[in-house]
Amino acid sequence: MTTTHADLAVELPPPASPLRRAFKHPRLMHYNRLAALVLAANLVPLVYGLGAGGWWTRDGVDLRALSYTALADFALAAVVRQQYLINLFFRVATLPPTSWPLKIRWTLGKVYHFGGMHVGGTVAGTLWFLALVGGLTYHAARDLGGGATAGTLAVSYALVGLLAAMVATALPPLRAKHHDTFERTHRFAGWAVLALFWAQTILFARASGQDLATAPSVWVLAVITFSIALPWLRLRRVPVVLDRPSSHVVLAHFDHGVTPFAGSSTAVSRNPLLEWHSFANVPSPGRSGFRLTISRAGDWTGSFIDDMPSHVWVKGITTAGVANIETLFTKVIYVATGSGIGPCLPHLLAQEVPARLVWAARRHRETFGDALIDEILAVQPDAVLWDTADRGKPDMVQLAYQAYEDFGAEAVICISNKKLTWQVVHGLERRGIPAFGAIWDS
Repeated sequence: MTTTHADLAVELPPPASPLRRAFKHPRLMHYNRLAALVLAANLVPLVYGLGAGGWWTRDGVDLRALSYTALADFALAAVVRQQYLINLFFRVATLPPTSWPLKIRWTLGKVYHFGGMHVGGTVAGTLWFLALVGGLTYHAARDLGGGATAGTLAVSYALVGLLAAMVATALPPLRAKHHDTFERTHRFAGWAVLALFWAQTILFARASGQDLATAPSVWVLAVITFSIALPWLRLRRVPVVLDRPSSHVVLAHFDHGVTPFAGSSTAVSRNPLLEWHSFANVPSPGRSGFRLTISRAGDWTGSFIDDMPSHVWVKGITTAGVANIETLFTKVIYVATGSGIGPCLPHLLAQEVPARLVWAARRHRETFGDALIDEILAVQPDAVLWDTADRGKPDMVQLAYQAYEDFGAEAVICISNKKLTWQVVHGLERRGIPAFGAIWDS
């Protein structure tokens, strides 16, 4: 099915009330709310520490309490990114039936904003750690003991420098412009931070006469270390068969004994120490293995398409993606542009939830190949395919809303670039329509 500008006859509904629109503003999205919630929770130990009998006294600072609080926040930041826990988040959030009130299901559908807890934990942990380093410096300057040795101070100052580098490269402007630098800084500096935390914990425990076997910090560090190491323990180099229907897209076929669930993603790399990219898995019902749709969107994908490898590296386990929230709703609209069809395709093929596809791309058949288009149309005969080469770029908010009205859907799931995804999601939500899309926080 094709659609022209003249077909867009349905007018968008008026925006919701100012108060409801305010809560749908990007700055108040659930990601930021979760980050704020973690920071607010840290006010409890802060108030206690500042109160009478708290951590700060004229005789010094309770260094152990500061250390435990900082480590607890860092543990939250690390563990919340663990792939098994992410899958558990999605499993629990999508348990409720569609008979539950839409507002509750709408909120549960925002489960993929869990990264806000990572940000909140990282920021809070860094602030507590700075307080700890200040306390160590104070104790060392006044010879108050408590574990403030020269070795502990040296390790702590090194940690401050590494944490500052990680926080700086994670700031949105730098992260968007220098993503490779962000990724490598977080990988290598993160490993160094973990090693230095072990060193600091051991030095601090010995200097303060604490038994390492019973120190809570040791057990928390062990959990953090296992969480970080687990995906790398599943590192494998596997064969891949590539089909290149055009110079813009390659379809990567994998069959190495893993058949992931629909809506999950796999991280692949040609150099596992430097760069990783995640793509949506497309398993075919009744067949082993899966496909990835990789389009030209940068140096790495361009090189992958032009110089097709015979093997790639994979790690970790297949991880749930945003579209897994579809089961919370009776009917959904999938809105995709270009290679955004990849994350939508496994759900369309599985047909677990009644859905309709709205897909804007440049010359669908020439770019993605007849076989893929025919496969999509076989399960989506009423799909709205908008050829941007012939018709120009559509108003995706209006196009999504028309499909939403025509199909009687409860929600819209958008898979596109960052700018357009946020335009569609927030353009619909401010009008009272549940909408979901990636938030680029990985």
